[in-house]
Amino acid sequence: MNPFKLIGWAAIALSVASAFMTFEYMAALLVVLGLVAGVAIAGEDHVRVLVSALVLTSLSGVLMSIPSAGEYLTKILGSAGIFATGAALMIISRNIWNRYKP
Repeated sequence: MNPFKLIGWAAIALSVASAFMTFEYMAALLVVLGLVAGVAIAGEDHVRVLVSALVLTSLSGVLMSIPSAGEYLTKILGSAGIFATGAALMIISRNIWNRYKP
């Protein structure tokens, strides 16, 4: 199995775990995993990752209105958004580097 897929699965597992437990550096860990995963994202998927990061981080709070499960769903999707944001930052950084490299 591709190691970048393993990183993605680890991020999903950490996103779900973050809904039920607190870990001080969970967001930092998810961003670092996103940065590493962002290295392997193909050019044709860049827009999809960027849009996913924006949507997950901005719309995850909408689920808070669901009784009993809303709080957990919001935390899970918010954490997934943090991971996707890390990948998006890597994509943006790589694009800037490729544009201005010597």
